[in-house]
Amino acid sequence: MNFVEILLSQKLREKDPMLDALGSDRKVLQIASQDLVNYLKVHWELVGKEANDCDIVERLEKFYNENRSELEEFLNIWTGIWLRKWKERVKLLIGNENANRWNKVTKILSNAEPIWKNLPNRQDIEEIVVLTLVKNGEICGTSILAENLLKMELGEKKREYLSEKEQILNVVNSTLRKARELTQSKGPLIFVKIDKGYYSNL
Repeated sequence: MNFVEILLSQKLREKDPMLDALGSDRKVLQIASQDLVNYLKVHWELVGKEANDCDIVERLEKFYNENRSELEEFLNIWTGIWLRKWKERVKLLIGNENANRWNKVTKILSNAEPIWKNLPNRQDIEEIVVLTLVKNGEICGTSILAENLLKMELGEKKREYLSEKEQILNVVNSTLRKARELTQSKGPLIFVKIDKGYYSNL
């Protein structure tokens, strides 16, 4: 568990004691940690620079050692907003609920997977979409949303392009427009499919 996860696990526990961030809800903690790193990358203007997640953690540790109370206050507010967004944006699908819609999306994402894997500068492109989401007020599931928006765009676009550059430019522009629209929407954006058997075993 890294420094960001340690800080956030305490805050998430304080805000929602039912959340088992170190156990069954570990994935929630991992998503929150990535979202915080993405948020800080945007606000410290490190997007597109050679800063990686380790640089962010180092900077955060320095901030923690020099201004602990200020960081605690910031994390308190950020975690509260993030949890509110999580409850609004994430929906659990039990069994075959919304199966038709789910199957269509899964097919598009599958079509996009080989293109996605071979996409040059994939990480940089994803960072630009994350930047757009964060700048427009979306702080929950930013990496998941950015990747899926790009994959949906790649999987849906059937037309021929003159070059790979034209395709990438077209996909990125279209994805950025959709990312801005997405931040204005209300309701769930991330759907988690859960087997019905999970609940019958509890």
